[in-house]
Amino acid sequence: MRRLNLIAGAAIALAGLGLLAFTFHMLVNCIYIYEGESLRLRYKGPLVFGTGKTAEAGQYAQPGEIGVYEEMKGPGRYMWYCPIWWERVRVPDVVVKPGEVALVTSKMGDSLPPGQFLVDGELTGPNRAQHKGTLRKVLGPGRYRINNYGFESKIEKLVQTKVGDNLKHAGWVNIPTGYVGVVTNLAANSASGQKGGIQDQVLPPGIYAVNPAERQIDIVGVGFWESSISTDHKRGPDGKDLLDASGEPEAVAGSGIAFPSNDGFNIQLDFTAIWGVMPKDAPKVVETFGTVSAAEQKVIIPQSESISRINGSKMGANALLVGETRQAFQNSVSDHFHEVLKDKKLTLLYGLVRHIYIPKDIRTPLQEGYVADELKLTREEERTTKQAEGELREAEKKVVQETEKVKVETAKLVASALAEGQKKVGEIEAAAKQQVAAIDRQIAEFDAKKIEMLGKAKSEADRLLKEANSQKFDLAVKAFGNAGAYTRWQFAEGLPENIQLQLFYAGEGTLWTDLKGMMPTLPLTNPAAPRPAETPAAPRPVSAGK
Repeated sequence: MRRLNLIAGAAIALAGLGLLAFTFHMLVNCIYIYEGESLRLRYKGPLVFGTGKTAEAGQYAQPGEIGVYEEMKGPGRYMWYCPIWWERVRVPDVVVKPGEVALVTSKMGDSLPPGQFLVDGELTGPNRAQHKGTLRKVLGPGRYRINNYGFESKIEKLVQTKVGDNLKHAGWVNIPTGYVGVVTNLAANSASGQKGGIQDQVLPPGIYAVNPAERQIDIVGVGFWESSISTDHKRGPDGKDLLDASGEPEAVAGSGIAFPSNDGFNIQLDFTAIWGVMPKDAPKVVETFGTVSAAEQKVIIPQSESISRINGSKMGANALLVGETRQAFQNSVSDHFHEVLKDKKLTLLYGLVRHIYIPKDIRTPLQEGYVADELKLTREEERTTKQAEGELREAEKKVVQETEKVKVETAKLVASALAEGQKKVGEIEAAAKQQVAAIDRQIAEFDAKKIEMLGKAKSEADRLLKEANSQKFDLAVKAFGNAGAYTRWQFAEGLPENIQLQLFYAGEGTLWTDLKGMMPTLPLTNPAAPRPAETPAAPRPVSAGK
């Protein structure tokens, strides 16, 4: 009994120890990692017995080494990492939303060589970053499991940096339609072979994840713009432009593009430039001017004024007013402007001199002279018009006359054509009748020949038939030996099949009287039997002798 009690007590103790061990294991050793987080492990090494190798400084621990492990466990339940030997840290995943980028800095590895501050490589795997510093690669929208012992991340949206008048973009960069991105590399990239500074290749419209420590983007509009310089007009109390006697607006002195002509008159004009930036020229524009608006203020406006003054000062006021010489001035300004912008990588579509303000003292005589010349030309044109109108009326009469003449000639031609047609119809009908008569005559001749041939054929057939019948009778007679035998054969053939012959005895001189008694039973003739045509008469019956 005592032994059984000892065994039972030992069993209960073992069960209690097992329950205690299971409870300790489930409550202490077991750890749950939920969705959206990872488990980072650090091995503490043996606590009582033995020693462990410590991982190198700045490096992850290899299996069996003391230190932080690179691999992180995903969501799930882990039961064999006892906190006595393992440090267990829950690390939330890094979530990068649309419109954001994650900048990653490596805390593991060696320091970068002098002059370099960007690290090439990935977060994990064989291409993991081996140096400390900011990773060249940025993380776009998504969920990432990042070991925060070796890397730290920073979420950035749109990063804008103002350099002078330029606004540089990085992070989540959106280049809209009608724009291009001019790339400025803050450091050279040996992997892609790109050097530092402004790059020749531009980024087309789109969304880009840009590392602000590596690159900056200038968003430059491409296409054409309009830049105008206009002369101010004097206005009356009602706010409307004041007009001189010739209807021209009065210009405010010094406004617009003002310059003296070569004959000493003050000239003012309006100018419009249609200019633009092509995608291939955008890097040069950014490098030279910084922005498109700066290019307008530094080149387009000043050159519009300068070129117009230079070319206008070479001409007299009269030349600037006259059509041909004014067009020559327009062409010289446009060509000169085009060459200047071409050297600066700007494209000129049109350079237009819109209006030239000539002083009234010189404009009025010139205009009056032009008006007189125009009136003279108008009178000449009116005279020419009246002369042409008279010629037109005469031509209309000739047209009516020729029309009637054509009608008469047409009627004659129609009548002649009808008569000729009727004549040809008669000739054709006569020729047709002659052909019909000839054909009828031939048909009659053929009918006569047919009747003659049919008559001859019929008579010949009758003759041949009769000859055949005669030959048949001769052959039959010859076959029986004589005519009598043939005749008896014909008689026998003519007898009916059911004829009955009776023999009776008649005495001498009593034949005719005895025949009376046999008449009903011995018919002398068969009315139904046919009589052969054209055959000799049947022989008379003879009485049977004794």
